[in-house]
Amino acid sequence: MNKVKFLLTYRYAEIIHDLTVVFTKAYLLGNLSNLKNLSNLRGRADYRQADQMNQAARSGKQNIVEGVGQAQTSKSGEIKLLGVSKASFEELLSDYEDFLRQNGLEIYAKDDSRVTVFRKTAYRLSDLSNLGDLGHLKEKPKLIGNPQDDANFLLTLCHLETFLLDKQIKAAMDKFAKEGGIREKLFTSRKMVRGF
Repeated sequence: MNKVKFLLTYRYAEIIHDLTVVFTKAYLLGNLSNLKNLSNLRGRADYRQADQMNQAARSGKQNIVEGVGQAQTSKSGEIKLLGVSKASFEELLSDYEDFLRQNGLEIYAKDDSRVTVFRKTAYRLSDLSNLGDLGHLKEKPKLIGNPQDDANFLLTLCHLETFLLDKQIKAAMDKFAKEGGIREKLFTSRKMVRGF
């Protein structure tokens, strides 16, 4: 069983990655036929922007996997990769803000009642009770169906993710400061064996 799937930051990252793929297909690649409220959107497909957003979402998720995988052997490597993950989600957050601004759509304030609903949805989807035995989400995330709400939902998810990653990075740094890394542990172990 892959323990990383049970980390809250990973669950958010997976949700963001999956929804970003759906979002870019719907709003950047011209697959707009079955969605409502599209009158403000640009009329042509933007393959480069879609690829950039999908890569940022994927990078954010994969760097959590790699960083947590390095935790046992390299605390500094873990911290670095979690930082890369956070930077990827900050890039994606900026892309969603750009999408809203460039299409004349509203960016909801953090105290907007719609953002409160988005957060509740995020909490429900990311809760451990929504994970199957193998760490897969039982209830799959879905977009709302209009570009303004969908981009704001993903913006909210990115804000939650960067906040959580910041806490995870600080916890890893504190642990490193208290316990040291693998080199320090090996040196201490070697000293004990040699009787120093």
